Amino acid sequence: MPSDRLDAYRARAEQALDARLPAAGLLPARLHEAMRYAVLGGGKRVRPVLAYAAGEALDAAPGQIDVPACAVEFIHAYSLIHDDLPAMDDDDLRRGRPTCHKAFDEATAILAGDALQAQAFRVLVCDPALQVDAATRLRMVDVLAQAAGSRGMVGGQAIDMAAVGHELTLAELENMHIHKTGALIRASVTLGALCQPAADEAQLQALDRYAKCIGLAFQIRDDILDVIGDTATLGKQQGADLAHNKPTYPALLGLDGARAHARALHDEAMATLEPFGERAALLRQLAAYIVDRSH
Repeated sequence: MPSDRLDAYRARAEQALDARLPAAGLLPARLHEAMRYAVLGGGKRVRPVLAYAAGEALDAAPGQIDVPACAVEFIHAYSLIHDDLPAMDDDDLRRGRPTCHKAFDEATAILAGDALQAQAFRVLVCDPALQVDAATRLRMVDVLAQAAGSRGMVGGQAIDMAAVGHELTLAELENMHIHKTGALIRASVTLGALCQPAADEAQLQALDRYAKCIGLAFQIRDDILDVIGDTATLGKQQGADLAHNKPTYPALLGLDGARAHARALHDEAMATLEPFGERAALLRQLAAYIVDRSH
């Protein structure tokens, strides 16, 4: 992410995550070490930065956004731990390091994911840095729960597993990724926006449309990189989707068609940001990064 402000938000998210994780030496120490390993092991921090950028588009204070930014990243980290397990994608590498179950063991990895999911909701409910009313906290919990559950990310993963070895239509593929990848990206933007009490429903809907578009574009770029990237740059095994016979955008549309589809989604996302003017500059930069990134 080439912007100084985006880098600053990444650093802010890292500090906020560190502060909201149990200390490594706190009992049960091995579990807490695994949680910290999974969360603080680098990463693009796309979801927390989206939360900060959405809040910035509505003039929300960054200090308000620390909590939901951490909550979405805890959910994301838990999902990666579980996705990498032998029962799911059976991956050995994540962010250029051994996956959590390889660095620790399968049982510890499962428990670390479970604990991170619980921690996400705990900070939304209890953290005093989030100074919003009870109704807004409850709405945030509902947004994140829906994005993470059977009608969101987990449901998308179930659809993905059932689709292995099958050909999907474009509509079916997009439905899968609206849930699997897109739901948490949309939640990141909505949670950041909800940190501004003065936000109206029209603004929230426009930001949600932006997030829906870039969530799909993010997955398309992931699929493209699985074909054209290399393991060292990606930080995970290149060609894993092909090896697992998963339906992807390049397989359905070809590489050029997938790139064109991602660009069209980017352009639609840009159009939804017009009412926000320069306040949405970071959201625009994030959209450009998502469709052009190398890892």
